[in-house]
Parts: sequence; structure tokens; C-alpha cells
Amino acid sequence: MDSNTLAPPPQVLIIATSEDLTTHLRQDLAEAGYVMDVARSPEEGLQQAKRLKPALIVVDRSLGNQSGLTVCQALRSAGLCSPILLFMARDTLEDRIACLEAGADDYCLKPYRADAFLNVVKTYLQPGQVSAEQLRFGELSLDLATRTASRNGRTIELTTKEFELLRYLMEHPREVMTRDQILENVWGYDFMGESNVIEVYVRYLRLKIDGDDEKRLIQTVRGVGYVLRES
Repeated sequence: MDSNTLAPPPQVLIIATSEDLTTHLRQDLAEAGYVMDVARSPEEGLQQAKRLKPALIVVDRSLGNQSGLTVCQALRSAGLCSPILLFMARDTLEDRIACLEAGADDYCLKPYRADAFLNVVKTYLQPGQVSAEQLRFGELSLDLATRTASRNGRTIELTTKEFELLRYLMEHPREVMTRDQILENVWGYDFMGESNVIEVYVRYLRLKIDGDDEKRLIQTVRGVGYVLRES
């Protein structure tokens, strides 16, 4: 690519039925330099997400007769790895857990605040740094530039949180990482009480990185946490 050629601005897909919310998002994203597409229904959102493969997907939890949580699950089931932000009206532990278990990477609170929203967006759409650095553990490798994994010649697409979880474990091979350490370093949230978010994402990763005839690499240490090891 010519060094003088500017990269196209990141594309953001909004899945929302609220005209007021989409009007605010359109104006603020345009001023911040992003390209935005709007889907007015869950079905349209899924179709556009498959076609556009946007850099970021923003979903309103309230979508008429359908929950934004269901939309997040459908997007992940369709194999889309774009970061997903979910707009929520409440910030309870149960809401955060539901958000993450549905496949969303993060959330924003309503009523809408432009500064808070754009700060979260920038976190996920920061310009990528060119790097050939890779983490390796046996036949598993993680490319930090492309944010993809590979094992025995298979390329493994990862969502943002799957990548961050796998990266954290690969940075500490053979070390038992507690659930609190994983929550703090991967999610950055102060979860209180019981949460099975980590278990959900470990299951996602195992389904992707462990083939039929391959050893399970992410081991459960009961009552403590998880460790990346071969046996």
C-alpha cells in the first residue's frame, strides 16, 4: 500500500430501533471519523453484519419484541468475530453477566452519553500496530497483529474477549491463574459474587482450539482457576 494512501475509516454497524438513539450515534460517530450503517431490525442487522463484516457492532438491548442479547448470540453463532457493544439501561451484576454470556465484549449505559460511548468505541477501534510478534505454546500460536490463533495448520478466528483471554493464558503458560486474576486482567470489572462468565468463554475457546485428536490445553484447576498446559 502506498504510504500516502489513507486507510478507510472503521465501519460501525448499529442495530437499533430507537430513532432518537440512532440519530445521536450517527452524528457523534461521523464527527469522530467513523462510517456508520444502521439496521432497524434484528433480522436486517444479522444480514448486514454478515455482508459488511464491520469493525464494530453496536446493539441496543431493547429491540421491540426481541432482546439485544438474542441478537448478540445470533451474531456469534453466525461466526462473526467483530467486537460487540451492547446498550443497557441498568448496570447490575446480573446485567453485566448476561451481556458477556450473550457474546458482547462490552456495554454502554443509557441514557446515552456521547463522551462515555466514544471512549469505549476508541478502545476497540484504535489503529492497529504492525507487529510480527507471536505467542507460542506447543503447536498453538497466537498472532498479536492479526489477533488470530492457529494450531496444526488450522486458522482460528477469535472474538475480542476470546483473544484477550487466550493471550492472558499464553502469557502465563503453566501458571495457575485464579478466577479473580482472569476477571481483573481480561474483563477489568470488579465482579462480586458468583459468575460463570469465565467458564463460558473457556468453553468457547476449547471448542475452537481443541480438535478431535488434539490434547486439551486449557485445564481446569477446581476451586482455583485455569492453567495452560499440555497434561
